Amino acid sequence: MATAPVASPSAQIAVRNLTMAYGSFVVQRNLDFDIRQGEIFVIMGDSGCGKSTLLRHMIGLQSPAEGDVLVSGRSLWHAEPDEREAMMRRFGVLYQSGALWSSLTLAENVSLPMQQFTDLSATEMRDLVALKLALVGLAGFEAFYPSEISGGMRKRAGLARAMALDPEVLFFDEPSAGLDPLSSRRLDDLILELRQSLGTTFVVVTHELASIFTIADRAVFLDAEARTQVALGDPKQLRDSSDNPKVRAFLQRGRT
Repeated sequence: MATAPVASPSAQIAVRNLTMAYGSFVVQRNLDFDIRQGEIFVIMGDSGCGKSTLLRHMIGLQSPAEGDVLVSGRSLWHAEPDEREAMMRRFGVLYQSGALWSSLTLAENVSLPMQQFTDLSATEMRDLVALKLALVGLAGFEAFYPSEISGGMRKRAGLARAMALDPEVLFFDEPSAGLDPLSSRRLDDLILELRQSLGTTFVVVTHELASIFTIADRAVFLDAEARTQVALGDPKQLRDSSDNPKVRAFLQRGRT
């Protein structure tokens, strides 16, 4: 009988022998890595390799063809529905677009998860929304609509909403997409500040080298051709000494 997958004692999230597929088409197979508490972990690789698909498997939105995801040692995909929902509530997610409701103010957007999942009073909710927006540098913007602020500010507002329920793990899907280099760097700086001040674990899907080298403690590289992970570790070390030429080429782009 097959043994159940086991996470290492230090792992907050553990991906074990994960195979992702659409019908008979395998996207990635045999993925196996740990993410430690308080770590900024990057999922990287060329376009089409399955980075965002892996994120959806990790946050409970897409079930694996094989394998499992463990959250603090507990199976996400073999849990009962109520237990899985409770585990997913420990996550916050920032999607590429920010996914804000255009008809709601920033304060109303951030308060939506609180309205759905807490019993906070209107006053408590208002104070907490103001705090979340202040944490991402948007104090005083509560009454603004998404159309009235810049793309970088919309990403930060999306982050404030992802933080609404004080998640243990924040997942970002291409957070720098659509941002100019300065706004992208500010978002990277914000991620580092939040990790330092709150101790939050971050899982970031990106192919942007500047972000990878600025924020990542460790990274996994997904190879679209091999359809599996081919490198895991500190991206700067992988850039300089990986024995895989694809990994070195990806991480040395733009070097002269």
